[in-house]
Amino acid sequence: MQLNHSDLIKLLQKAYSAEKAAAFAYQGHAGSVKNKEEKKAIHQIEVDEWNHRQEVLKIMQQYQIPVSKYYEFRFHIIGKVISASCYVIGWFMPFYFAGRLESGNVCEYFRMKHYFHSLGIREHDHILYEMGMKEKEHEVYFLEAIKTSRLLPFFEKLFSWGGRKSFNNIDLDEKYPVDESDEYCKK
Repeated sequence: MQLNHSDLIKLLQKAYSAEKAAAFAYQGHAGSVKNKEEKKAIHQIEVDEWNHRQEVLKIMQQYQIPVSKYYEFRFHIIGKVISASCYVIGWFMPFYFAGRLESGNVCEYFRMKHYFHSLGIREHDHILYEMGMKEKEHEVYFLEAIKTSRLLPFFEKLFSWGGRKSFNNIDLDEKYPVDESDEYCKK
């Protein structure tokens, strides 16, 4: 079966390649931190990103959606540049920008779910929900790591993400179940 939804196809292709960029970035991030617990947690987030990439690929293959060579190249370079930069930009910025990125990634998976629903397809609800929630967990982890930093209020004002601002409307303490999660990430 092929999908007749260009926005969904593009979002799947972009998410597939962006997960590789994120995984590469977390390799550098984990390598640049000294704290063993932080290193371990960031490595686990990298593993999660590789797993998300495989899950997105399964969905793409089901609908004969090709991998975008453009996105693969673009996000490969972006991921490697971010990975290398983690060694030179200090401690705060990799945590801040990882959290900001993850905050936006949450809604990618819920938008996919909304798009599939517009086509009458619900078979991917659970995996898309799980990946969106995992991205939210990543966002929360990174925000927790920097919440007491003096830099956070400045960066939050400048980049519109932080302790009081998120790019999604998910509260992990009061999650909707999968079948009631259509309210997430509606714009």
